[in-house]
Amino acid sequence: MARALLIVNPYASRVSEAGIERVVGVLGEVDVRRTERPGHATELAREAAGVEAIYVFSGDGGFNEVLNGVDGRIPVGFVPGGGASVLPRALGLPRDPEAAARRLLEGRTRRIGLGRVNGRRFGFAAGVGLDAEFVRRVDAHGRTMERGRAGNVRFAWTALTVLAEARFKLEPVLEVRGHGRAAFALGANCDPYTYVGALPLHIAPLATFEDGLDVVGARRLTPGALPRFVTYVLRGRGQERARDVLYVHDVDRAEIVCDHPLPLQADGEDLGDVTEVVLEAERDAVSVLV
Repeated sequence: MARALLIVNPYASRVSEAGIERVVGVLGEVDVRRTERPGHATELAREAAGVEAIYVFSGDGGFNEVLNGVDGRIPVGFVPGGGASVLPRALGLPRDPEAAARRLLEGRTRRIGLGRVNGRRFGFAAGVGLDAEFVRRVDAHGRTMERGRAGNVRFAWTALTVLAEARFKLEPVLEVRGHGRAAFALGANCDPYTYVGALPLHIAPLATFEDGLDVVGARRLTPGALPRFVTYVLRGRGQERARDVLYVHDVDRAEIVCDHPLPLQADGEDLGDVTEVVLEAERDAVSVLV
């Protein structure tokens, strides 16, 4: 039996047969299993037994599926294979898959917490409303074995298009119970919240993998306020004390009620429309290789 399992998503943006061979060459004796359908990575992780580690060569969607299948005892190593690969980058791993694989082989582990949104685990972020709409629009362009999912340029253009359609004005459409109304709500398990290419976006600068969740949202977005919000996100400070930002730090649970059905995403995966959302922190949930 191989000492470790390597779960590969062949549809991820930066995964190729040649790339798989190089990563396997670094990791050595591993049992390679390719995902064949949505949810397959969760099944493979759940069935893993008798191995020292589970490696995942994928994008954030595949990482999310594996996190929803592990029991927290076998250490998990994330090899960046997606356009963003937020989770491994937030854990401090190199963007290059081979370099990341070499780091993982050093065997250093870290216990981290995870988030849950309506029962589904997430590694770095979940969102209701605006960012979930971005995800849905990008997914509408599809993905292929050759190109994977649309890249950072498409994401940026989609975000700009969605905001332009709203004339850069968003009114409150949901309530974070006990904390007030907002135009959208983002649940963060770490900082950065995401990346655009090499640029980190600091939506929730106080969030860490060891704490509970941070919940952030603009109470209202106007064209005049947009430059200020962009500055917060780029600089990584200011929003935690701004009056026009709803910012809740280090909570174990947050309940959100939407005025009407809104899109929901977890780790960049579209989870459909919802009217109620429960965000929960699962502290000290898994052991990851760093």
